[in-house]
Amino acid sequence: MLSLPGVAAFAFCGIAVLASSSAFGEQRTHTVTIEGMSFSPATLHVRRGDKVVWVNKDLVPHTVTASDKSFDSRNIPAGGSWSRTATRKGTTAYVCAYHPTMKGTLIVD
Repeated sequence: MLSLPGVAAFAFCGIAVLASSSAFGEQRTHTVTIEGMSFSPATLHVRRGDKVVWVNKDLVPHTVTASDKSFDSRNIPAGGSWSRTATRKGTTAYVCAYHPTMKGTLIVD
């Protein structure tokens, strides 16, 4: 049987089935880097229950503010970070309130 870290393997009728551990409710952590006046990655796909951490590597403060007002980090200072657990399915656009040309999208499955 195949063994990989973070992957569960099951045998069913002679066929091996692989599933990632996040499919069983384990929380994964994803990082969005704020640098060069942009969010990277600009679009992030996560599962419900996953944690997202935004890390500000710029020399100026930023925010992570949902366009639908469902979340707002408020001020994230230079060198600081902010995290949020994805709780609802859907697509949410967000911006930096200080620099509205900085845009990102969080997609929760």
